[in-house]
Amino acid sequence: MKHLMSGNEAIARGAYEAGVTVGAGYPGTPSTEILERLAKYGPEVYCEWSPNEKVAFEVAAGASLAGARSIVTMKHVGLNVAADPLMTLSYITVEGGFVACVADDPGMHSSQNEQDTRNYARFAKVPLFEPSDSQEASDFLKLAMEISEKYRTPAILRSTTRVSHSRSLVGWGERAVPPKVGLVKNPSRFVPIPVWGRPMRQRLEERLALLKKEAEASPANRLEWGDRKLGIITASIAYQYVREVWPEASILKLGFSYPFPDGLIREFASGVERILVVEELDSILEEHVRSLGIPVAGREFVPGIGELSTDRLQASRARFEGREPVMDEPMPYARDLPPRPPVLCPGCPHRGVFYALGKHDVVVTGDIGCYSLGAFKPLDRMDSILCMGAGVSMAHGLEKAGEPRRVVGVVGDSTFFHSGITGLVDIAYNRGQSTIIVLDNRTTAMTGHQDHPGTGKTLSGEKTRALSIEEIGRACGIERVLTVDPYDIEETSLAIAGEIEARAPSLIVSRAPCPLRERRRVGGLRQINQEECKGCKLCLKLACPAIELQDDFPEINPLFCAGCGVCQQVCPAGAISEEARK
Repeated sequence: MKHLMSGNEAIARGAYEAGVTVGAGYPGTPSTEILERLAKYGPEVYCEWSPNEKVAFEVAAGASLAGARSIVTMKHVGLNVAADPLMTLSYITVEGGFVACVADDPGMHSSQNEQDTRNYARFAKVPLFEPSDSQEASDFLKLAMEISEKYRTPAILRSTTRVSHSRSLVGWGERAVPPKVGLVKNPSRFVPIPVWGRPMRQRLEERLALLKKEAEASPANRLEWGDRKLGIITASIAYQYVREVWPEASILKLGFSYPFPDGLIREFASGVERILVVEELDSILEEHVRSLGIPVAGREFVPGIGELSTDRLQASRARFEGREPVMDEPMPYARDLPPRPPVLCPGCPHRGVFYALGKHDVVVTGDIGCYSLGAFKPLDRMDSILCMGAGVSMAHGLEKAGEPRRVVGVVGDSTFFHSGITGLVDIAYNRGQSTIIVLDNRTTAMTGHQDHPGTGKTLSGEKTRALSIEEIGRACGIERVLTVDPYDIEETSLAIAGEIEARAPSLIVSRAPCPLRERRRVGGLRQINQEECKGCKLCLKLACPAIELQDDFPEINPLFCAGCGVCQQVCPAGAISEEARK
């Protein structure tokens, strides 16, 4: 019997069937659902949200050294955080199968950059598997686990947004018996100090040569002969688009795509007149095929920026064939729609903080999370975003560079535990004076409300100790630590004003739960008395979706209002009040 599953669900299923007993990760779209789904398989698999991807990678690696089959999950930028252990784990090898499930995000649907994980596989010299649908997502996870264990190497399973979130039928199999666990002491294998690390480096190259032979013979790489006038080399979701746009062409479909199966590539090249490489993002395949002395077309016809699609490849085919691409006209009903920039949700507790920051001429360094939306007008209270934790560290750097204005760093609660703590240590140790605000909405909201070390719950729903951001701040050396209710505008404004003026580092914790996770209104519905409203439109500067402009006067849509009361507090005319209960 087959089941309709997303790619992420299928990866989890493949891990379960492969006998995985440990799964760790950090939530990040488009990878999040892998670990959430794996955790549903019950006590047979231990799953955890780790504080960050590096920790998660090391947890899974430790399990592997003991002989357990393990996976670690993350999105593409998470592998940057976990790159340090990846590089060395490739040297010291694994015992139980180890697969890093990494989801790339071509098109930047929910990411700060486009990044091609295939580069990391080549960099770390580890095998790479690229599924093109949900069935392959499950099958390739099991294949990756098998190869990992056979050659004692970490492996990468690279998904993309489209593979992770598209659904197709998946056949289920039985769960493999997990191997026996117990670390066998072997320092010369597991301790990469130079005297042992140098032989590890040599063995890594020898292993790579064996993996190349494995890739040559793997059923994950296959030749699909069609019209021999054109051969297309492709992998991942691009394969699905190629089958639609060039149904007549011969195809070399790569699933076990690194190490490159050079013999298979040469066999394919000798059987076709002309070759086109179709790949998403970087020109990794194209450059390698050229290095083999094989003439090939690719990036001059296939875009390397953004997510591919059948429409984009139809244009590529036209250019490849010397025709002018036909661009589709916008749908008539969509042509005149006004732009709808993303905004903070109704009742979002972050809104009050950004409103209070708007009263000051300060530089605000932001971070990765829902609060990134504070950069948009009319809030307009975020000046930079770099990566997880940089909201803290960049604030310190700006201040030390001599920025004439006061600097405020903004970071979320989950991001604080992920990589904000070390930046706070840096501020205290190096005598910084930045004000850091932790927007604590009691969840990892942006990726779908996952728990973290501050919530008091584990991934499996077990109660655990909730770590205190305030206590951690004091332990880091920050003496000025205070907590505010962001729905209280006066309290929040006074606290921010006071800490900005203080010539000392400070930590403000803005604490109120995300109303979407709570699934309830913050308070009673608000309404605007049109007779008292002066039409100043100050309430519109809150960027609340519930406040709408009708005939040049604001109104509150009761279907959207979350009852936070922030608009009532900022209205200078006192025209906003709580609706009488019916």
